[in-house]
Amino acid sequence: MQHRSARYVLRLDDLCPTSRWQRWNRILEIAEAHGIRPILAVVPQNEDPELALDSPDAGFWSRMRALKAQGAEIALHGYRHLSRSRGGGLVPLHRATEFAGAALEQQRGWIHAGLAILAEQGLPPRLWIAPCHGFDAYTLEALGEQGIGLLSDGFGSAPYTRLGFTWLPQQLWEPVEKQAGLWTICLHPNTATDAQIERLERFLSVHRGEFLSVDEALSQFPAAPYGVGHWLQEQAALGRIRQSRFRKRLRRGWLRIVDGRASSETH
Repeated sequence: MQHRSARYVLRLDDLCPTSRWQRWNRILEIAEAHGIRPILAVVPQNEDPELALDSPDAGFWSRMRALKAQGAEIALHGYRHLSRSRGGGLVPLHRATEFAGAALEQQRGWIHAGLAILAEQGLPPRLWIAPCHGFDAYTLEALGEQGIGLLSDGFGSAPYTRLGFTWLPQQLWEPVEKQAGLWTICLHPNTATDAQIERLERFLSVHRGEFLSVDEALSQFPAAPYGVGHWLQEQAALGRIRQSRFRKRLRRGWLRIVDGRASSETH
């Protein structure tokens, strides 16, 4: 069943025992208050110092089980969250990634270990989310061997099937009102500002009835085979992202020049 109006999925990235819990708690409370069942991207064995933001939470895994019981979708978010590989991958947004570019056997080992940790905690996932959007054909091969066939990534306005996987596109990094289609909004609570959290709360207060769980999204937006239309949407989205990054680099360069001139004028 396709909708004439837009529908949304909320995805929250980088959960681990040392997350910045003040931010996470606030966002999770907002989501719960509005009846949202988000995707929670869990790092099974975090070794990324940028995610070591609080003392380890001894109750982390029990809390994840409670959130899953309330309807949240627990996703495997890489393994150690370390971007030490080099490869553009199937969604070429970053050069440095954890998985894309690594050898097949290495990726197999990471995925097996990550899945084992989540399974041991009573949280066997069906959904894959790559850190930095970095995954390649080897990643998909290793995931498929473990029975994972669903991932959150790519572009488009509805799910599609590609390379033997169902892709639930993730197109937004902040709440944006759309007219039609299915849109995954990805936020990083560890680094979210007060303004970003307030914007999310305002958006949910208006659009709460338009948010879907993963099961509802896949039921109401049946995945179609990847085709030329999907490729065109992907290229257009990548072009917009690259243009946005280029403009940001230009602004940063200009600000450095202005700051340099101001500094020289004061000496």
